[in-house]
Amino acid sequence: MTINNLTPEYSTDIAAMEKQLTQLANQIFSELPCDGSRLGLAANAASQAGIPADLPKALQQFATPNVSNFAPQQSLASFQSAPVPQHFDIPADADLQKLAGAQSVSGFTPNSLSSARQPIPSEFNLPQEAQIQKLITPRNLSLDISNLSSQGSSFYFLNDVKTFEQPQSLYTPQTHHSAFDIHAVRRDFPILNERVNGHQLVWFDNAATTQKPQVVIDRISYFYEHENSNIHRAAHELAARSTDAYEKARQTVAKFINAPSLDNIIFVRGTTEAINLIAKSWGVQNIGKDDEIVITWLEHHANIVPWQQLCEVTGAVLRVAPVDDNGQVLLDEYQKLLNPKTKLVSFTQVSNALGTITPAHEMIDLAHRVGAKVLLDGAQSVSHISADVQSLDCDWLVFSGHKIFAPTGIGVVYGKADLLEATQPWQGGGNMIEDVTFEHTRYQPAPAKFEAGTGNIADAVGLGAALEYVQKIGIQNIAVYEHDLLAYAMEALRRIDGLTLIGTAKEKTSVLSFVLKGHTTSEVGEALDKVGIAVRAGHHCAQPILRRFGLETTVRPSLAFYNTHNEVDHLVSTVRKIKRGSSF
Repeated sequence: MTINNLTPEYSTDIAAMEKQLTQLANQIFSELPCDGSRLGLAANAASQAGIPADLPKALQQFATPNVSNFAPQQSLASFQSAPVPQHFDIPADADLQKLAGAQSVSGFTPNSLSSARQPIPSEFNLPQEAQIQKLITPRNLSLDISNLSSQGSSFYFLNDVKTFEQPQSLYTPQTHHSAFDIHAVRRDFPILNERVNGHQLVWFDNAATTQKPQVVIDRISYFYEHENSNIHRAAHELAARSTDAYEKARQTVAKFINAPSLDNIIFVRGTTEAINLIAKSWGVQNIGKDDEIVITWLEHHANIVPWQQLCEVTGAVLRVAPVDDNGQVLLDEYQKLLNPKTKLVSFTQVSNALGTITPAHEMIDLAHRVGAKVLLDGAQSVSHISADVQSLDCDWLVFSGHKIFAPTGIGVVYGKADLLEATQPWQGGGNMIEDVTFEHTRYQPAPAKFEAGTGNIADAVGLGAALEYVQKIGIQNIAVYEHDLLAYAMEALRRIDGLTLIGTAKEKTSVLSFVLKGHTTSEVGEALDKVGIAVRAGHHCAQPILRRFGLETTVRPSLAFYNTHNEVDHLVSTVRKIKRGSSF
């Protein structure tokens, strides 16, 4: 075989480079037998053209489908039954410089949404019927293999390019690995295709609210098209469908947070209503004069104000655990606040203003040692890290659906069974009633007794769909990807002269809070919006923690697992322009 008219040098013309590499791949592998010997033939053919001998092997490895347990000399029958991923991901840290002339290529591993990387055998029989993905692609090139084809033992690598981004990377992370295809994930969120002020939307306001995948949008639409009815109250078919969907969502929530029973799960409007429910019911019934409630400096206003109100009514005392200069709770000082008078500890698992991950296990254990109950605010944590209520041993966990890719207006209270049974409801109305006379009312058991009136049925169903979506991807996979993305962003932002990161605890997730010397936070937020980047600029409903650092406001980009390194590069380059005083 002779290879003609190929220049194995990196070209700054991306289209030309792709065309050359496509021709190279086609010629190397065309007409070769589908067994291990083709590597030797390919290497010989490559050497005739002055191409490094390692390149055919590297190209072949990248083209290999990521099939679990794909064995050398695997039969065609077994291969046909194995799943073939629809998309491949090139790690951001892969060395793409002068790829065609490189001596070796490493880090190219095909990934699928549902499986982590698998080892690739050095030799194998590749069935003629197998469809092969395009071999070489620049970073963040979204591909679709539906149009790829094979004929005999000749393989064709088609140029079906959908999107392409190649901004200059400002920082290379030490590790970049993902068990899901980020491009496939992004396609699940239709709003990410939106354009703002003529630019592609970059949604970095996830701590305020997350965007919704198509499966959630479709599930809510299906509910209103086919299931809409009130629940638990009628004998007709739609009531049965609606009730089943609502209670299935409750079961999904229980599974997601590892609750012992679906009866531990109460649907509310959101985290704010959830905390108020505990304060206005259990709190009023169990906390009295001179009792103490402990919170931390990290809390959202919704985890401060209800306890202040309770203290005003009951004569209880509110205590606040301090944080260090990095924004982490000082455990020794927290422990000093705990005593036999402490009846309740309420704190966040992740700070919405700083991203700090609190040492929840230790804090809960220390509170229980003095007999206090513990409410854990999971609004900012459930979409980023595990919130296993049995492992944490919290007495209540509360969170909002819209923080975890579900609709607004729906939230959750998890409560231990004995607490829910002993607590009287704080609202009265329909559905939570077992029997009513003019002299007496008998309530249903939990959770129904805390769900007065017609609930937000459709959005509860949407919450169930969102949690199922997250479960399919895996919260641990999300945590690993987001940790890498956060480290990437923090390192890049640190390199900007005059920018100060606020909240640099060792354990943190999702949030980058900063101020830029010479510019107000509103100026920065408005300038970012002009190029399509959505961030929050303000006090984030967490004024006490910002004032701990001598600030009233910060700029707060906040991340989700559908964000990318290229979006971070766009943010950083724009902040640099703002710093220089460039106009937009």
